Parts: sequence; C-alpha cells; structure tokens
Amino acid sequence: MTMPETEQRAEALRPHAEDAFAHELKALAAADDRPRPTRWKLSPWAVATYLLGGTLDDGTVITPKYVGPRRIVEVAVTTLATDRALLLLGVPGTAKTWVSEHLAAAVSGDSTLLVQGTAGTPEEAIRYGWNYARLLAHGPSREALVPSPVMRAMADGMTARVEELTRIPADVQDTLITVLSEKTLPIPELGDEVQAVRGFNLIATANDRDRGVNELSSALRRRFNTVVLPLPATADAEVDIVARRVDQMGRALDLPAAPEGLEEIRRVVTVFRELRDGVTGDGRTKVKSPSGTLSTAEAISVVTGGLALAAHFGDGVLRPSDVAAGILGAVVRDPAADKVVWQEYLEAVVRERDGWKDFYRACREVTV
Repeated sequence: MTMPETEQRAEALRPHAEDAFAHELKALAAADDRPRPTRWKLSPWAVATYLLGGTLDDGTVITPKYVGPRRIVEVAVTTLATDRALLLLGVPGTAKTWVSEHLAAAVSGDSTLLVQGTAGTPEEAIRYGWNYARLLAHGPSREALVPSPVMRAMADGMTARVEELTRIPADVQDTLITVLSEKTLPIPELGDEVQAVRGFNLIATANDRDRGVNELSSALRRRFNTVVLPLPATADAEVDIVARRVDQMGRALDLPAAPEGLEEIRRVVTVFRELRDGVTGDGRTKVKSPSGTLSTAEAISVVTGGLALAAHFGDGVLRPSDVAAGILGAVVRDPAADKVVWQEYLEAVVRERDGWKDFYRACREVTV
C-alpha cells in the first residue's frame, strides 16, 4: 500500500522549494498587486522579496533564501522576465543551485523541470527521447515521444533548469542554441517542432573551478545573461548563511537548534575563510591554501555532521570535537600536500588563538 502523495511530500527528507516554502509563496501571491509577466506566479518584485526576505503588510515574515547583494537577485529576476536565459556562474558552494531552485519555484511554482548535467548527459536529456515499445509497435509519433524537462517547459510556458552546464559535453550543450535563440525545438523524425510559449525561460548553473569542465561555446554563451554569484563578503554574512541552512536542515533531521552551536559555526567559517583567502582575518599572518574550495556549502555540511554527532553521541550541544573530523575531511583532500598545509595552520594560527584551546586539541586528536 503506497503512501498518499501529500504524506510523501510531508515526509520528504529534502522537500522541493515550492513545497517547503508553500506558505510564504501563498502569502506573497495574496499580497502581490504588481504586474506579473505571462504565466508567472508572482511579480518580479515578489520573486525578489521571496529570495531576499522581508515582512509583508499582514505581518508574514518571508525568510531570506539568498544572503548577498540585492542587485544580483534583481538582475537575475529581470533576466527571466525577458527572452534571455539566465546563467548563474560562481565557484562551488556559492548557492547557485539553491538560487536556481528558488527562482523557478517563485516564477513557475515548479522547480522540478531539471536537467542534471554530467559528463554522460545525452542529447535526449535536453531534447527528447522515445518510448521504444511504442516506437517499434507504431513507428514515430507524438505518443511515442518522451519530452525532456526543457521541452515540457517550452510547451507549458515554465522555467526549466540545467544544473552544471559546463559538465555536459560541448556538443550536447550546443543543443540549447536553437532552443534559446529561436525558441523552437525541432523534431525532424516527425517533421514537426515544439515552439516555446510565453513564460518559458531557462536557468543554467556553471562553475569553472572543478575538474571535468567543458567551456561554453561563444555561440551558446551569447544566449545567456550571466550573473556571477560571489562568495559571502564578510565572515558575519557567511556565519548567518551557514546558521540558517543548518537550522533548516537540522529541523528536517530532528537535530538540535543551530544557535546552540553558534560559536562553533563561527570557528568553522573562520577556518574556511582564512585557508581560502590565504591570510588570517586580522591580516597579520599569511597561510597556505589547500587544494579544496572550502566553500560555504562545505561549511554547512561540516556543521550539520557535527550536530548529528552531538545529538546522537553527545549532549546535543555542538562542541569542537564534533566538527574537528569534518573540518579535517574538508581541508585535507590531497593527503600529502593538504595535510602539511593543515598542520602548519593548526600550529601557527589555531594554537596561538585565545579561546581556541579546546578546538586546537580536538583538531590535533583527529589529525594523524
């Protein structure tokens, strides 16, 4: 006996944005009296408010989904209201996927029209495939065609998403050129085509730091308006982001509230920022940077893992011993070179820092 769909959504480990924040989207729609582009669920102003947070006239609090420059969100939203596709570009861990999902949820009410880019993504994932049983039985027909998320978005005037565009082989990437320039997807087997209706647009994410990156052709890049998502500008901003996301994830996992471990969150963020920047926060001591990116997303993962340790094997309060192993795993990706970088940082910076003795001891214990 299968679980009803509403119960499945309630039990989902990681609900889609439109489900997790349905009450906020509903409140925004009710309060939104500004012009909406065709088939948009909210006006551009309301979409930006959903991403950046705010308080509505009826007292409803809209939680921030993205902490960063307001203009970046405004440009991204405005791009989707035009006929140009949106490319969210940034180093790993700058919330590209998170922003993409929430934009699609706010604009179309559906963030699931998704193509996940990998080195093995085939052309069919962007164009269409075939139901081979029907194809063999009756030949090529519309009924035998299996539409891709992009094709469905074109037909319904929705927002499609392509994650990790630069991981997709270059020849498959270029499948998007006709879609984005002509707003048409040809189906030569049927002598037919799908034309995009008003409301259709596409959000892609990409980074150029990871291995396996395929550069975008100039023809394809011209079809996008590129918005670069930066790393958090200040330590306070990054601590806020980590605390918010850990709190959201912790509630889903029945873990202790993140504020109980705010001091450790700040330590994790400080370590990541200093190793990432190659200098301590006060600018006095230069340090070597490891091979990893040490992104905000990795900090969230380290703290969430630490909270799980604290909940199941401790007293529920996040302590240095709960995050030490996670930090080591994030920093030491190359066992030879990164371990030296980490040990030097521990001895030259952490050991000498006031109030960090417990943290130093915990990190030393797991560094073997």
